[in-house]
Amino acid sequence: MKIHEFQAKQLFSRFGVAVPKGGVATTPEEAARIARELGGRAVVKAQIHAGGRGKAGGVKLAASPEEAASIAKSLLGRTLVTHQTGPEGREVRRVLVEETLEIEKEYYLGIVVDRSSESPVLMASSEGGVEIEKVAAETPEKILKLAVPPEIGFWPFAARRIVYGLGMRREAVPGAVSLVSGLFKAFSETDASLVEVNPLVVTKSGAVVALDGKMTFDDNALYRRPDLREMRDLTEEDPLEIEASKFGLNYIKLNGNVGCMVNGAGLAMATMDIIKLAGGEPANFLDVGGGATTEAVTAAFKILLSDPHVRAVLVNIFGGIMRCDIVAEGIVTAAKQVGMKVPVVVRLEGTNVEKGQEVLRGSGINVIVASGMKDAAEKVVAAAKASA
Repeated sequence: MKIHEFQAKQLFSRFGVAVPKGGVATTPEEAARIARELGGRAVVKAQIHAGGRGKAGGVKLAASPEEAASIAKSLLGRTLVTHQTGPEGREVRRVLVEETLEIEKEYYLGIVVDRSSESPVLMASSEGGVEIEKVAAETPEKILKLAVPPEIGFWPFAARRIVYGLGMRREAVPGAVSLVSGLFKAFSETDASLVEVNPLVVTKSGAVVALDGKMTFDDNALYRRPDLREMRDLTEEDPLEIEASKFGLNYIKLNGNVGCMVNGAGLAMATMDIIKLAGGEPANFLDVGGGATTEAVTAAFKILLSDPHVRAVLVNIFGGIMRCDIVAEGIVTAAKQVGMKVPVVVRLEGTNVEKGQEVLRGSGINVIVASGMKDAAEKVVAAAKASA
């Protein structure tokens, strides 16, 4: 689950991380009031779940409360398109109005879960204010990394090693160490999967401040974080992904035109790979899991058919815990409820495969049966091209 910048900064403050003074506005009048309370000058920042807002015109400096109101008016209700939103963009429903700071130097600081080392990893760079991916590609030697093994935990020396590695001036070191420690505490105590501050700034007075903030949380841990669940903004999420979450389905929308319904994350990844190998592009990742019911499979099929970009659907099921006849019944139910507007290729193997095939044959719906993954991929890609 992602949250907005202003929400991340609220959590940062809770753990002692210094952030700029400011407030959230949903109207130009509110933006003017907050700017006035900050002394007149302010930065107005569009709040959407995407990076690259500054380059897209979503972050602007206001010299007065009146200008803050004017900027807020131009942003609120606007669809902001960045390199992370895709061409459809995101509608701006609120802005963050913050104090201005006299910045001396910008840095990057992030914490992620590194599955290869099975540890949280602190990442930092003296090249703040730009995409970390660009730094990694062009000047990887400028990225510092420090794993924090769970069996050892976080110790103050870790923060000092990162800060000294960044080459901060002496006056800023205590504040920077405190900020890194607070940020790691926020990461670990909220079950976060990512925390990012870009840029982290040192002001001319020597203060160390998180000028930006980004947090992503492990969905599997939200059951024990009710306060974080309240921060979820459904308007920032894809409607199909929201619908899938109601049935416990793992669904991620992609940019292709071949819909995929698979059981098991590994098989789902392999299915997307083989679709691309056959010359197609997957429209989604959809794992119905090992114990899905007919109702869940029906919902999954409806979600696939609701995507206007889908030109063909591949159902690839290897029956273990998941029975092939359950999948077949779900396909038939969904097809009768929403109609079969695109070709559907079905590959069933494993538990109750014969019963599943009988259900499909006796349903009267038109499906293309495949005998293996390669055959299924070739047939669905050809069907998608013909349908398009």
